[in-house]
Amino acid sequence: MLYLRSLLFIPGNQPKMLNKAPNVFPDAFIPDLEDSVAWDNKDDARNIVHNHLDMLSQTSKLLIPRVNALETGILKEDLQAVINQNVFAIAIGKIYSSKDVQEISNLISKAEKEKKIQEGSIKLILWMETAQAIINAYEILTSNKRIVGSAFGAEDFTNDMGIHRTENENEIFFARNQLSVASRAANVIALDTPFFAFKDPDALKENSLFAKSIGFKGKFAIHPDQIDIINDCFSPSIQEIDHAKKVIKTFEEAKKQGRGSTSLDGLVIDVPVVKRAESLLNISKEMGII
Repeated sequence: MLYLRSLLFIPGNQPKMLNKAPNVFPDAFIPDLEDSVAWDNKDDARNIVHNHLDMLSQTSKLLIPRVNALETGILKEDLQAVINQNVFAIAIGKIYSSKDVQEISNLISKAEKEKKIQEGSIKLILWMETAQAIINAYEILTSNKRIVGSAFGAEDFTNDMGIHRTENENEIFFARNQLSVASRAANVIALDTPFFAFKDPDALKENSLFAKSIGFKGKFAIHPDQIDIINDCFSPSIQEIDHAKKVIKTFEEAKKQGRGSTSLDGLVIDVPVVKRAESLLNISKEMGII
């Protein structure tokens, strides 16, 4: 199963930052050719990222370069620069419809063929950051076998909506929930928008835990100091693991008495609750936590 708790952006035109990447430990590196690179620096960024891919691949972390959107007209050049056998997936934004996804996938297929990489091996993480994408999320996320994840882009979404970002984030509540539910229905992981107040660890923790509570499985980091907090928030906690074990033990004891449900700490325990506990323990084992 794919786990992506923390995904660290690295500006593609900053070789010093790329060279420091092996010293930090996110689940994935996102060498960025899009928002963190000015238009006049796109060519330099392509060359710099291309020249650092082999080094980044030696970290054993997943490589997921973010490229410029289809509508920019420079996607083909980006793909030529970043696709190689060490890249797990491509992240790309400004998705409006399943037609966009098919066109993007076709361009990736051409690049795979030219580089003698097995067709279909490069996956896709789609940035859902427009009203049209949010409304059509399930259709988009089930439109191509390459898709393994969705990414919510709150800044672009609020820009598309013509609304302001606020501290309580009420303006993105529906879109966040919609994308999380659509991603689960499409059987892809939902990744939450970056948190830009990188000097406020308490706020990052609160924001991450809320995202987790509505079904997101990970979050993008814009600074290395955010990685540990994000990893902790999107991993099962010791308290959650202990509670899951108690749930299963209590239910097993009730089953021996011929009962189909029971209670623990004043709350009902039935089959769905037990399945959730079993899932959490399975995830914990796969992550190496227990």
